[in-house]
Amino acid sequence: MPGLLIIAHAPLATSLRAVARHTFPDCSSRLEALDVPPDMPIEQIESLARELLASVRRPEALIFTDVFGATPCNVAQRLADGVQVKVVAGVNVPMLWRSLCYADEPLDALVARAMAGATQGVMQVATSRPQNQSYKPGGNDQDHRHHQQ
Repeated sequence: MPGLLIIAHAPLATSLRAVARHTFPDCSSRLEALDVPPDMPIEQIESLARELLASVRRPEALIFTDVFGATPCNVAQRLADGVQVKVVAGVNVPMLWRSLCYADEPLDALVARAMAGATQGVMQVATSRPQNQSYKPGGNDQDHRHHQQ
């Protein structure tokens, strides 16, 4: 059961943690967050991140960051060993929720689940509500004339 750590630009990390706790109230012991303000020295960020990582490791951990190449990701990469601690950039709510749903899986499987959740959670949706979309006659008997099936 890998622990999870979010390192992101302030206030994203704590906001994502709050969303996670709202949906998964029992995740508190396995999820930590570090908001990175623009003026914090990188040495201090790394020190705080190491402390938080130590508190969630079991012995494995997955670190989420917001943007590849930015300071939070660079710090996360310093903490990762590629075996027991891995990093995934581009954190979003579907990624986080998918990871919490499958938190009991091994680290490599959890990384795959997180990435699938992130990409499958991003989609274009209708520009108007389904109730306002025009009805197109000529459908078959299976057409329920709504979008929920």
